[in-house]
Amino acid sequence: MENNKTPGRRKRLDSKGKMIISRLSLHEQVADQVRQLIVSGALPAGEKIPVSDLAEQLGVSLTPLREALKVLAGEHLVELITNRGARVAPLTVEDTRLLFEVIAGIESLAAELAAQRITPGELQEIEEKHARMREHHLAGELDPYFELNRDIHDLVVQAAKNPTLVQVRSRLAVRAERARYLSISSREHRDESMEDHEGLMRALRARDAEAARKVWHLHLQRSGEETCRVVQEWEDSAQETRAAAQ
Repeated sequence: MENNKTPGRRKRLDSKGKMIISRLSLHEQVADQVRQLIVSGALPAGEKIPVSDLAEQLGVSLTPLREALKVLAGEHLVELITNRGARVAPLTVEDTRLLFEVIAGIESLAAELAAQRITPGELQEIEEKHARMREHHLAGELDPYFELNRDIHDLVVQAAKNPTLVQVRSRLAVRAERARYLSISSREHRDESMEDHEGLMRALRARDAEAARKVWHLHLQRSGEETCRVVQEWEDSAQETRAAAQ
């Protein structure tokens, strides 16, 4: 049975496995929580954000929530509307297609560089997360599968050891994460995605930069296509609803 709970905030651990106490300001912590609600779809794309109700749900006053929404607007996850509050930024097929064109290029380059520069310790960490992700995939446990998938993508980028690449990719990471969460709804796509991850692991072990680049570009391309398919279904459904209401 598949687990469809909202993905939780990732715990940060130090080298000894102890939890790192967050030093984020209150509005940054609130932004983190709201970001996860948007990524998971708990706050649906295009919908107005019920600010007062959300503040109560999160146990905070309106001020840090409003500051958090400004942060998320800068990440293109929220749209602030003058005198009308805020809404979750809509997802469109065209925006998703363009986003994944860029992400596929950036992350496939990261995979190519990582295959050349990854350390044994970094490879071991990815190996361990890959094995755990496979277990959650087989069990149909979406949230831990998604979090480990996200971690692996992050680690591949870090293993590229190119600060400029990391900086550019970080600007798009949250938007891509939101879109990627949509793409894991299909078991067929997750099966295909696992095959891509297996291919990446073989390339990293062999230090085969060209193979790593190709499999990771295909992987991101497939994720983009699947996400566009889901978004298109949303757009078609919304159009049918509007037509029926007329």
